[in-house]
Amino acid sequence: MKKIVLPIMAAVCAAVSSAAELKAGFARVDITPPMGSFMPGYFKDRRAKEVLDPLQINCVAFADGKAKAFVMQVDAEAVSDAVADRMRDAIVKSTGVDRNAILVHASHTHDGGYLAMHIGKDASGKPVYPKNATDVDRIYVDMCVTRAADAAAAAIRDLAPATLSYQRSVAKRISFGRRYLMKDGKVRTNPGTGNPDIVRPAGTPPDETVQVLRIDRADALPICVINFQCHPDVVGGETITADWPGLTRTVFEAATMGGAHCMVINGTQGDVNHCNVMPRPGELNGLTRDFDAVDRGYAHAWHMANVISAAALSVWLKCIPLEAGEIGFATATVRVPAQKAKDSDEKNLAWAMEVCAKHEAGRDAELPWKEMELTTEVARAARIRRMANHPDYHDLPIYAVSIGKSLAFGGFPGEPFNDIGKAVKKASPFTLTILSCLTNGSRGYFPFSDSFKEGGYEAATSPFGETVADDLIAGQKKLLQSLYK
Repeated sequence: MKKIVLPIMAAVCAAVSSAAELKAGFARVDITPPMGSFMPGYFKDRRAKEVLDPLQINCVAFADGKAKAFVMQVDAEAVSDAVADRMRDAIVKSTGVDRNAILVHASHTHDGGYLAMHIGKDASGKPVYPKNATDVDRIYVDMCVTRAADAAAAAIRDLAPATLSYQRSVAKRISFGRRYLMKDGKVRTNPGTGNPDIVRPAGTPPDETVQVLRIDRADALPICVINFQCHPDVVGGETITADWPGLTRTVFEAATMGGAHCMVINGTQGDVNHCNVMPRPGELNGLTRDFDAVDRGYAHAWHMANVISAAALSVWLKCIPLEAGEIGFATATVRVPAQKAKDSDEKNLAWAMEVCAKHEAGRDAELPWKEMELTTEVARAARIRRMANHPDYHDLPIYAVSIGKSLAFGGFPGEPFNDIGKAVKKASPFTLTILSCLTNGSRGYFPFSDSFKEGGYEAATSPFGETVADDLIAGQKKLLQSLYK
């Protein structure tokens, strides 16, 4: 095990094995929650009343004769640090794989069970849960921890000699920047379809790239790993669904007539979603205006799945070989500033406490905002309250797993803005770099510095200071470079 010290961060560890023959395995387990489960994703207590499609854990295992690694995708809005730690500990116990070689990535569906809930341990070592957690919610967390270990063990049993290849395509007009400059000079998140006060989008165009990793295996089904980046907040309501990531798996596997396994990894999606504020004729089909002025609909989630699957299928049989090699893995910690109340801390905290108290008492009608602006200001107040006694910095862990000099997976423990992914992929020394949001934890939004000046939901709720995006880009670049051997 070789330790690496990087100038801007304290490295935990990095390791590269001596490779023999590359093998890969796949497993899938069901984690559909029971009715009555809490559904995170909005600032209200939603409880599941219907299942539209099942939730799953999908896992790909890699082995090279010396080392093993897991890339695991969970259908959940987020997996908190505490729950991700429990999952990785259970996987280590089940398989013996090094804890730092395990990536647990949440797809970010806003219509899943509550895996971002357990907030630590008490003096006796038992998990501590929020006050609104029910027995159903607590049991669901325990079940998903066990199921993660089950998936990892099953993926190991499924290992078969493997070769790698890749391609890229594009999925047009399903992902849009969600921050807009308005006529009043402010930047708003999701200002609503056809809003006459929109001046122009804030930020660069979204990354519409669909990355496809093809893993062919001897005497076993090939595995398709699709990497795209967009908020899975397409459906809403009190219905359980894996949203476009899960539906993309379904469409792709149906199109290949059961001839492949499929796993979808959601990339740097913090400031992009499905909301098309200037739609063309027909593009609002299957969408209905929701409580926060966002157009949502299950039919549109299927549309997105069709578009992404079509992009992947268009290159599935034309992939370019990747040279396999040693498995490497690394994790490091990047120190970033905290975003705390400015001006008069006492005044800001008093304001935040009042807003939070009214919202939590169901008195939103007494607050001077509506729709997405209400969500933004409630989020701002919650962040100020939460950060009141926080240190002036955060230590953010980042993660990477590599195969030779060709393939790397990089994970962030939160929601990076789209351009973070563009910058890291462009600078990566690997032929194919697959990035994932909400990996091994959930810390919040990672916006660029201009967003803090402009405003909007993401910067309002982010607990991080203005350099967080640049710090993470620099950190992930160095982490990937450390594995490029």
